[in-house]
Amino acid sequence: MSGVTKSVDVAVPIRTVYDQWTQFEDFPEFMEGVEEVRQISDTMTHWKVEIGGVSREFDARITEQLPDERVAWTSTGGTQQAGVVTFHRLDENHTRVTAQMEFEPQGITEKAGDKLGMVDRRVAGDLHRFKEFIERRGAETGAWRGKVSRPQP
Repeated sequence: MSGVTKSVDVAVPIRTVYDQWTQFEDFPEFMEGVEEVRQISDTMTHWKVEIGGVSREFDARITEQLPDERVAWTSTGGTQQAGVVTFHRLDENHTRVTAQMEFEPQGITEKAGDKLGMVDRRVAGDLHRFKEFIERRGAETGAWRGKVSRPQP
């Protein structure tokens, strides 16, 4: 497994930043290689992505979601990945967004790309584009304030 942790500071209040992040179907607006995300239920999403010229589809389950704090997920088949995005209030109008992901590169191209730091750069770029997206808008496109409790072992 490989991992990446990246952060970005956003000049928008935490509630607005969190609410926008819950709009998974908007991810193609700022995430490179994400072609489509469909919200299937409160806890399930379906993804279509292209990585290094290879198209993939997979489902991901929201494993924990706490408003204004965190959204965690894990893939349920195909591409092996899991992660969490956390939201930290810096002051009334600034929020730090931190994305942590673990993933299993598939094939020689993805393994080489991972070793060359391409995943790190992509996640950093996605966070930067999210920052530009939400700062430009100044308001979220929607919100889901529901809570998903962490599964108990």
